[in-house]
Amino acid sequence: MDDYKKEFGPGPSNDSDLNRDRDRERELERREAGHEAGYDSGREEATAQEKPSYYYSYGPHKTGMSEETQRTESDTTAYSNREGSEPVEVTPPKPVRSFSFSRDGASAPNGGWNGSGPAKKRSSLRSGFAAFLAGAVVVSTLMFAADKTNLFTGKQPMTLPGAQPNSSQTVAAGSASKVSLDSARPDNIAQIFAQASPATVKIESYVKSKSSSQRNQMNDPFYRFFFGDQGDSKQGSGSGSEGALQLAGSGTGFIFEKSGYILTNEHVIDGADEIRVTVQGYDKPFVAKLLGNSYDLDLAAMKIEGDKDFPILPIGKADSLNVGDWVVAIGNPYGFDHTVTVGVLSAKERPITIQDEQGTRNYKHLLQTDASINPGNSGGPLLNMNGEVIGINTAVSSQAQGIGFAISESTFSTVLDNLKNNVTIPKEKAPYIGVSLQNVDKEWVSELKLQNTEGAIVAEVTRKSPAFQAGMRPYDVIVDVNDQKVTNSQDVTTKIQALKVGDKAKIGVMRDGKRVEISVTVGDKNAADTTEKK
Repeated sequence: MDDYKKEFGPGPSNDSDLNRDRDRERELERREAGHEAGYDSGREEATAQEKPSYYYSYGPHKTGMSEETQRTESDTTAYSNREGSEPVEVTPPKPVRSFSFSRDGASAPNGGWNGSGPAKKRSSLRSGFAAFLAGAVVVSTLMFAADKTNLFTGKQPMTLPGAQPNSSQTVAAGSASKVSLDSARPDNIAQIFAQASPATVKIESYVKSKSSSQRNQMNDPFYRFFFGDQGDSKQGSGSGSEGALQLAGSGTGFIFEKSGYILTNEHVIDGADEIRVTVQGYDKPFVAKLLGNSYDLDLAAMKIEGDKDFPILPIGKADSLNVGDWVVAIGNPYGFDHTVTVGVLSAKERPITIQDEQGTRNYKHLLQTDASINPGNSGGPLLNMNGEVIGINTAVSSQAQGIGFAISESTFSTVLDNLKNNVTIPKEKAPYIGVSLQNVDKEWVSELKLQNTEGAIVAEVTRKSPAFQAGMRPYDVIVDVNDQKVTNSQDVTTKIQALKVGDKAKIGVMRDGKRVEISVTVGDKNAADTTEKK
């Protein structure tokens, strides 16, 4: 109010004073409207000398205005006058510190407000993520420690679903039993070897020097490697003259009866003029007598004579073994007597075919094992964990490692009596109809009045064969067997061999452009071959 009195004098006291006050109010209005620029400038200078001015606004900072315009707007905002009231001084508010944050956490320039509010600091997100990682590390550490110390399961061993029980590793948990996993080899291999070794013998085949064909066959590298024989150029007894015995090959066998009966592979002693058997505990080898043999089964039985009973190996049951069970092989690979190898039974019922100078050996029902079998192991025993013979080691694959084959006990146990008594073992029946076939070439389609090349041409019909008796002719084209379409000669052979001897086969053939149906009774090829030889 002192400032007011200095500029306008004391307040109104009479009519003249009232008129003077009204004139002053009009003068103020004119000043506020900006009509008296000079007076306004003088007032600003006086005000600036007495106290500083404060400016604030709600909203963004306005750019592009002159200082004069900003002052005018501020003065208008700083003072308000009501008609009929005394002008009063408006005390400017205290300066307000504006808060404004950019997204990166730094203060925004010009002190403006951010309408969306202050953004969250990134440091809080980092702190939360760090806390999460710390918690994960702690939980993982506790889980690892609990697993290592069996905190929740005690001392129970780990079990696998479907595991087979083992007598040495069965753990009872309440009323149910759990089987632990045996990851180690059996611990009775040494005991098995000690019991089986005396009955496992070394077999050496000797031929006379004039028998060059047999010697060359047994010394053939492929023959020796696949069958496991070991040839030797060293001479046996006698001089190097004609008729002297020479070592042709060696293999393994085992004694299955205490009187001296030995079982081995036929190819181990094939063509031998003399067979010598070395038995553990005897200084000199025995000369063995060949009793019976079978080329198709690759089995041979012989006998040695001694002054006392010989140790024997019991024969077990191959059907009782499962794939994955442990097996032990004993033999004389490369002349290293009584070598033991260990593996598992890899598979059952394996068929393989081997050709040699005498023909083709068609093996069936073989046991496959990864126990090491090398040249010299042929004829040796394949044992189970009870020390029983469940197979005869016979062949290896020359193109692979850990793939060996053994003749199953189910095969040789049924023919032991025949071999011991030198009785001919009847061959397994082989289904056949007695025709030679070839595929249909394109040039035959028009000549044989065919629609396509599917089927098999009958090139030859064997005399007195089932096909001959049924009326099949050369140049007939077989197109179906028992109403099943065939595409080539191999397809026809496969379908015939799948039948049994004595079955009736309905064979459809194309003859002169027409389909003819022929009924053929399937015969036995082995029986037919025996009849022809007689």
